[in-house]
Amino acid sequence: MFRKLIITATTALTFSTAALPASANGINIQQFGFGHVTGGTQNGFNNLIGVFQDGHHNEGLSRQFGNGNTAAIGQTGAHHFADTWQNGFGNSAGVGQFGTDHNAIMTQDGNGNIAAGVQVGHGCGASVNQAGSGNVAAFVQTCP
Repeated sequence: MFRKLIITATTALTFSTAALPASANGINIQQFGFGHVTGGTQNGFNNLIGVFQDGHHNEGLSRQFGNGNTAAIGQTGAHHFADTWQNGFGNSAGVGQFGTDHNAIMTQDGNGNIAAGVQVGHGCGASVNQAGSGNVAAFVQTCP
């Protein structure tokens, strides 16, 4: 009887902890065209990553460590690169790129930071680095 109880408890504990990480975070990826690359890491709870890529040869990466972080990458056109890195709690990062050959890197280390950017045209580059808490940064660029 005691042996059955231990086996049942161990099995229930294994299944309950194994299912937790899969239900705690969310990823949504949509890619059209060809040659796209998407990658990501989530370590924590209630983190969300959304990626949309259109055209061809776009690359979007998101890494999240902590809880309650949100990252969104939307790219229309070709040959874009976007990278978001978040460490902490409640950070939000968003990148929108339209045209060709744009690069955007957003790094957030802290809590409650917000970074947003839009690039239009050809060959824009942007980098946002936030450390601490409660920072807000936004950029909009048009490049020829």
